[in-house]
Amino acid sequence: MYHQRDTELLFPARVIPSLRDLQDIGWRELVDSLCDQDEASLDGLGFSLTMVRLAGCLTCHAGAHRARLGCTTCAQQTIRRYKGTSTDLLCEYSQARADVEEYMQENDTLDSCHEA
Repeated sequence: MYHQRDTELLFPARVIPSLRDLQDIGWRELVDSLCDQDEASLDGLGFSLTMVRLAGCLTCHAGAHRARLGCTTCAQQTIRRYKGTSTDLLCEYSQARADVEEYMQENDTLDSCHEA
């Protein structure tokens, strides 16, 4: 069986720096800011969710072409081939970040209910 060392179940944060120069200055600034943060930060999780959605990580499997490429190449191709504008791409990120934030707030509420 073919094994690709760069393939993981979901988008790995270690790939983020390799996406820096694939879009305009706004994108580069976002990637640069993420490189200075923990991958579990709200921004890091929002970016990972963006890439999971855009690259289709949830439907990737060992026999998929994307898996054979590896996560780095797949993510780079996803950003290069993105059909919208850079502003659209940043909006995708903003929405994913908001979705993560909402989920975390709901989860905090559930956690506090279980503690009471």
